[in-house]
Amino acid sequence: MTALIDVQDLYRTFMMGSTEVRALRGVDLRVERGEYLAIMGPSGSGKSTLMNILGCLDTPNAGTYTLAGEEVSSLTDGELAATRNKRIGFVFQTFNLLPRYTALGNVELPLVYAGMSRAERKERAEGALARVDLADRMDHRPNELSGGQRQRVAIARAIVNDPDILLADEPTGNLDSKVGEEIMAIFEDFHAQGRTVILVTHEPDVALHARRLVRVVDGEIVEDRATR
Repeated sequence: MTALIDVQDLYRTFMMGSTEVRALRGVDLRVERGEYLAIMGPSGSGKSTLMNILGCLDTPNAGTYTLAGEEVSSLTDGELAATRNKRIGFVFQTFNLLPRYTALGNVELPLVYAGMSRAERKERAEGALARVDLADRMDHRPNELSGGQRQRVAIARAIVNDPDILLADEPTGNLDSKVGEEIMAIFEDFHAQGRTVILVTHEPDVALHARRLVRVVDGEIVEDRATR
């Protein structure tokens, strides 16, 4: 059976001034549909570079990335954007919400790019906000919400298109431990619906929510094991 994600011999190199930085060095990774995976590693290990490539936000210098049976390098820029919008939901540590938009407006944005009608956008966005327990905060702007509520809005935006994959980069990094656990419970619910969740984190307690742990050091996977 074709894996949802199949990465083979992936390399990513950056130039910082005159210095070559080898962020990824021959990474192989296979992720099946419905997996819950945590990627860990120290700062500069390459874990965020790997996540950006998995999210079609960056491209490797060498190697192959197949997503749902489709070779990503063969896609045009427009096809890549459509793939990101349809298949992948992103959650970032800094929320990345637009300050002038309400919670509802922020969650509707991926649906605008998908060309959905205004009525359907509103219905879908309201449903996504209700799934993260923010039905009573739809008309609030980000500066009127707590950190945990802003992250819930970001999650609602990530799942509003019902993506195959939820990619989360340090999703609890700016939250206290209680709110962080509430956010992780939302990811657990998303995974329980058969979706694929990939977390990038440096926090061991967050990683333990996943069912599989991949550890990256100096651009290479040094550990890949089940956590339960």
